[in-house]
Amino acid sequence: MRRAFEILDDRPTPMGELVLRRRRQLSLGVDVYEIKLGEDFLMSSLFTASEVALARLGLATLDGSDLEVVVGGLGLGYSAREVLAHETVSTLLVVEALAPVIDWHTGGLLPLGPALAADPRCRLVQGDFFALAASAAGFDPQSPGRRFDAILVDIDHAPDQWLAPHHQPFYQPQGLRRAAARLRPGGVLGLWSDGLPDERFTARLAEVFATARAEPITFYNPLQDREATQTVYLAQVGAD
Repeated sequence: MRRAFEILDDRPTPMGELVLRRRRQLSLGVDVYEIKLGEDFLMSSLFTASEVALARLGLATLDGSDLEVVVGGLGLGYSAREVLAHETVSTLLVVEALAPVIDWHTGGLLPLGPALAADPRCRLVQGDFFALAASAAGFDPQSPGRRFDAILVDIDHAPDQWLAPHHQPFYQPQGLRRAAARLRPGGVLGLWSDGLPDERFTARLAEVFATARAEPITFYNPLQDREATQTVYLAQVGAD
């Protein structure tokens, strides 16, 4: 019988102690995978609706059959899996700062890992998404200056709640302009946030992009027996 609670891996990282754990949610009869960084809970397989929505909504307005996508933050892999579920996607580059997270996927420790690793369209890259976003070369070390049809980001808790201080400039006008420059005409920037829509941040996106909106994602939280709401921000550059 599987134990109710297991630490699957525990490693030090430059950002703090990184822990992958699995527990049995008896009330639902499911195994729950969780990633914790220091005192922060990063991901739980019990709550994935907004991670899936990030990819689904981010790709919904894009035309074409050879879409190239970059995802910032691998986590448990739900955003990446949803991107790959779209047949219009030809390539997916996933940028993850924490090497153990990539190891957990490629080593099969996480349920979605084997499928992600086996998909020829998907490439996992260890790197600091925010440093790459600010660099001259951009996100793909194999193709400097490469532009994408969609950039989907699920790393920080919110645009004003960061895992590290050096993430903050990305969410300011200059950082958003750099992100927009990495997009092809008509391309989309999608951002995940653990909270209600922030009108101030939506307005900031609208200063840089042709269109911007915040989509609240409401789902049932069985642990608290109530609905919860997170947000996906979507901003699109002009089609030229």
